[in-house]
Amino acid sequence: MSNQVTPDDVSGAAANEPLPGSTMGRAPFPWLRAVAAVVLLVVAIALPYSINDEPLNVVCQVLYLAIAAMGLNLLTGFNGQVSIGHGAFFGVGAFASAILVVDHGWTFEMTIPVAAVVAGLVGAVMAIPALRVKGLYLALITLGLAVLFPVVTTKYVKGSGGIALLKPTRSQVSSMFPDIWSDDQYRYFVCLGLVVLLFLLAYNLMQSRVGRSIIAVRDQEVAASTVGIDVARVKVLTFAVSAAYAGVAGSLSVFVLRIADATNPLVYFQLSIEFLIAMVIGGSATISGPVVGAIFLILIRRQTDEGTDFLPRLLGVEDRTEQLAPALLGGILIVLTYVLPEGLVGGFRKLKAKALQGRTPRPVANATTDPTPN
Repeated sequence: MSNQVTPDDVSGAAANEPLPGSTMGRAPFPWLRAVAAVVLLVVAIALPYSINDEPLNVVCQVLYLAIAAMGLNLLTGFNGQVSIGHGAFFGVGAFASAILVVDHGWTFEMTIPVAAVVAGLVGAVMAIPALRVKGLYLALITLGLAVLFPVVTTKYVKGSGGIALLKPTRSQVSSMFPDIWSDDQYRYFVCLGLVVLLFLLAYNLMQSRVGRSIIAVRDQEVAASTVGIDVARVKVLTFAVSAAYAGVAGSLSVFVLRIADATNPLVYFQLSIEFLIAMVIGGSATISGPVVGAIFLILIRRQTDEGTDFLPRLLGVEDRTEQLAPALLGGILIVLTYVLPEGLVGGFRKLKAKALQGRTPRPVANATTDPTPN
């Protein structure tokens, strides 16, 4: 018999060879993810019964910030369209809900899908310039939107006192099930439910054919168009979905903080930067990254906003925390970006890959020759 190795033999051996870190073609230790998911779910459900109202309010802020960062992640991380104007879509959702509740007497829960649709439509309109420009030019256009939004809102929205500020009453955002949950607990579960729903939708979207098209447009736009992907449609769709996520986050912010405010001309620009920070620090083009980034951002904000917290005391700046907060945040961002350029989730994945690589035995090559001697 011949000992010659053919190309078919090589391809067959490669097909049968297990992937690095895999066991018989399956993901390593799949039960770990299931156990982690169950533990997280139990902790999330038990959390509102074990902490006070003020910390629970902070957790709600983490949740809606994670939704906004996930929306930006879909656009910038997965699709490659740079935006620093998502604060405007956040504001659209916030004022859509606030106007319907304060001026038209809607129940707040009914306004959330409306806020998503309105913000998504505005995002689709804003996607039209994205079909012609990209990169820094698109970033400048979205930046202009974030700066322009408070000006337009101030002109057309008049709250009490004639300013662009709407404040729903406590009864308008109260619990629908007062016998089961307090107002703060109810708001937490609404935010948690929407986070779970929207993140599952994002995960399923990126696993679908549409998601692969979104990534293909980011990586090779010309090549994607040559294989039949409608690049314009993908960009508009991604922009609209991304804006809808930000609109839901804005609506939830009114639900939690009971205010929609456009009196500060820079507030939505600042929010846009915060969404970008949460996405980058957590890990762009990941599903869990926005949550991790939102937790990090809120923790840093709390540490720098309160002079009695640990970090200001450690640095000896208790009396100047408000002035030094941006500097402290900037310094931490520089260090984290330098040490973990792929974000916290990306850094964890690298450590996990190295650990699995060290424990996984090298696969034994399949025999492709006849062992019978000549």
